[in-house]
Amino acid sequence: MKTTACVLAAFASIATVQRATAPAATAQIPGFIGKPVDPPPMHVPDGFTPIFNGKDLTGWHVSKTNHHGITPDYHVTHGLVLATQRPLGSGGILLTDKKYRNVEVYMEVKPDWGCDSGLFLRSDEAGDAYQVTMDYLPGGTIGGMYGEGLNGVNGQNNRPGSQPTAAQRASQGQRGSQPQVPPSQRLDERPDPNLPWVKAWKRETWNQVRARIEGDVPHIQAWINDQQVLDFTDTANHAAGGITEGPIAIQIHGGPDRWVPGGFWRWRVIAVKELR
Repeated sequence: MKTTACVLAAFASIATVQRATAPAATAQIPGFIGKPVDPPPMHVPDGFTPIFNGKDLTGWHVSKTNHHGITPDYHVTHGLVLATQRPLGSGGILLTDKKYRNVEVYMEVKPDWGCDSGLFLRSDEAGDAYQVTMDYLPGGTIGGMYGEGLNGVNGQNNRPGSQPTAAQRASQGQRGSQPQVPPSQRLDERPDPNLPWVKAWKRETWNQVRARIEGDVPHIQAWINDQQVLDFTDTANHAAGGITEGPIAIQIHGGPDRWVPGGFWRWRVIAVKELR
């Protein structure tokens, strides 16, 4: 009987706490306007299949071996993926569970100025991949090509219709090398308006980004708002371990100089079209 009495007392205590913490009936709040609404519908182009469902991160996981960090903050709210460093200075990548070979990726993105991301194609678990740069900060490039952790890839400055010579590859500096004054301290700077990606980019609103990878020796193209900004063919397959398929990943760059406190990257659509 004593045990039964204790159990009943415990249930009574829980019920009291629930009553105390239950939200007030909104109908009794004068002028209440906080009614929940559904997020805007997701726009997915014909022929593409969404790999972000607008509700949670099912089908995705955070890398636990990425050198930018292993505790990035990726979460879903208002039908969007929001991402930032966590803690400040520590980034990372969010990978698809599925591997892709020849694929076109479509995204709708809205980053804060001063925040560095990237779209990884044929990645491995650690984030070694062909990267379409999403460096939205002073000195950065949206739609460049970079070999993240890959030897022999250096196509950051490719433009449609151009291929780098061996001399150009050798002369191009490594992405991420820091100027004397880091980007996070030069936020008043604006990118060169004559750059193709800057001409295509729309500030302070949503932008459409498409990237395509095809072939055992990768041919990679990218478009911003339907304007081509990248057309790159590698000289060989430099993917990690010679892979010809791998996860897609979205990045939060680590380090204090390529992110701003309180800054976020946002994705409201991520979809793919698998190619033959």
